[in-house]
This record gives sequence, C-alpha cells and structure tokens, in this order.
Amino acid sequence: MASAYDFSFETLQGKPYPLKDLAGRPLLIVNTASKCGFTPQYKALEALWQANKAKGLVVIGVPCNDFGGQEPGTHEQIASFCELNYGVDFPMMAKVHVKGPDAHPFFQWAAGQGGFLAKPRWNFFKYLINKNGGLETWFSSLTSPAAPKFTSAVQQQLRE
Repeated sequence: MASAYDFSFETLQGKPYPLKDLAGRPLLIVNTASKCGFTPQYKALEALWQANKAKGLVVIGVPCNDFGGQEPGTHEQIASFCELNYGVDFPMMAKVHVKGPDAHPFFQWAAGQGGFLAKPRWNFFKYLINKNGGLETWFSSLTSPAAPKFTSAVQQQLRE
C-alpha cells in the first residue's frame, strides 16, 4: 500500500468507506473509545470538523476496544453515544483492532510510516494524512485536537 487512500473501512452502519473516494483531501484518522479519559476529545474533534469540512478536511473516527476494554459497545451503541453526548457528525467507522497482528491494515501502515512511536499506544491517537495520501504527522492521545501545534498542523495541510 502506497498511500492512505489505498485503504478502506466500514461505517458503523455497515457500509464500505473506501478512502480512495477522499483522494486529494487531508484526512484526520483517530482511534476512539467511549469510556476513556480522552473521550471528551470528541468535542474538539467535532469542532475541528465543523470548522474545516468545507475546506476539505475529513475527520474519521475509528472505534477500538484494544486499550482497557474502553469501547465495549455495539455499533448502534457507539453511534448513539457519540451523537447524544458529543454531537458527533463526522464519519464514524465500525470497531476494529488498531494494534497487534489483527490490527486494521491502515493502522499497520501508519505505524510503519511513522515509526515505532507512531503505533497507537492508547485511544485517541491521531493520524494526519496529507492531500497526497501520505502520513504527514501523528499525535498521541495526550495532544488535544484544540492544541495549537495540532491545529497548526491541520491548517498547514489545508493550505497546501
């Protein structure tokens, strides 16, 4: 796989979500969980999406239950939680693994592109994909989507 656009996910509603359909647009792909200390980041991710979707940014949430069993819900429960508690309107994918041998191929690719430290080590790891489908940078769970270094990186991709 040469770029992020070579991968596909499935939505919470069970529909294919090929990233190739988003070619030429910057992507922010985040592994999420509903019962995590970082879950309030949904609010800042939604704000980022609302402020920048017309400029081309696509925020994509990818639930996983790999860390502390913090996403135990069904697809319906995840969708309801995100909408009711955080007003999430950005695309949410079906739950996948993000670490280990069963990790979704996107997360294997991102870790390979970003190096050892880019492997998701907890929920809310964030991967910023440039308009060419390359991994531009990544941010750990500790970096808020509202942090200046984060928003600056996103804005840079929207300008390029």
